Order: sequence, then C-alpha cells, then structure tokens
Amino acid sequence: MLHQHASNNPEGISSSSDRIRFHPYYTSKDLVGFIWMAILISIFVFFAPNYLGHPDNSIPANPLVTPHSIVPEW
Repeated sequence: MLHQHASNNPEGISSSSDRIRFHPYYTSKDLVGFIWMAILISIFVFFAPNYLGHPDNSIPANPLVTPHSIVPEW
C-alpha cells in the first residue's frame, strides 16, 4: 500500500502534478528562516549585547565591601 500511494500522499491523489517537491520548496523555506534567526541573533550580539543581561552586572564593584548576598554558613 505504501508503494502504490506514497507516504506523503494521504489523500490518494494519483497525479504527480498536485504534489510539492521537497528540495526547492522546504529547503528555501528553511534557509529563509535560518537567515532571519541569524539576523535577529546578530542584532542582539552586535548592537545590544547587554539587553538580555541582568541589571546587577552593571553595578561597579567595591573591593572593600562584601556583598549582602554572600553569607557565611555559620
């Protein structure tokens, strides 16, 4: 049954003109998606690297004062 109707043809259409070929359509569709994701990631990396960071990372450190979040175990 699989060889007669093909696995990507659930409706049983017998003509091959109604089918979409995988390689040019889905490959170009995935390539466009990868390009958009690369553009989005590069915007964050090159233009706004601290946009997704925590605001406490921008506080200048004082080497003479221990932060309040560091508590001894005893």
